[in-house]
Amino acid sequence: MIQLHDKQFVPFLSATEIALAIDKMVAQVAAEFSNETPVFIGVLNGSFMVVSDFMKAYKNPCELSFIKMASYEGTSSTEEVKQLIGLNQDLTGRSVVIIEDIVDTGNTVVELYELFKKQNVKKLRTATLFFKPEAYKKDIKIDYVGIRIPNKFIVGFGLDYDGLGRNLPEVYKLKE
Repeated sequence: MIQLHDKQFVPFLSATEIALAIDKMVAQVAAEFSNETPVFIGVLNGSFMVVSDFMKAYKNPCELSFIKMASYEGTSSTEEVKQLIGLNQDLTGRSVVIIEDIVDTGNTVVELYELFKKQNVKKLRTATLFFKPEAYKKDIKIDYVGIRIPNKFIVGFGLDYDGLGRNLPEVYKLKE
């Protein structure tokens, strides 16, 4: 068990389970984009560890950029997504794969889809390491899912609780 601020968390997913999920996503993305050079867009802050491991495993030509979005305060979604750092790259006619650490409510995904549709991208896909199907109520398909998880608050592997826990190599869930 670990303590972050005022909350306790218990082990949930091992580093090995996470690595296998990332390898599965990489294989799926590589198969779809074998004849082109996609642009991967990491969504900061949470996706930095996912993107790092994803990029190390992806052997085909690709480009990488980041965008910073925020929608959480404490353990709950604010329902409002703010773009904190934007893209300054022309993506017209390019294939784009958004790489997320976690998709729960889907508010960030919707915001990103609106942003990229305005850029006239050729293909737009979403890859997420963690997906909470119980919480997701949007119509946009999540194309590549590493691990489906229950609607529980988790930390580790890039995910935080008020700034703490991002550095953990495994994932913990809030103790009930």
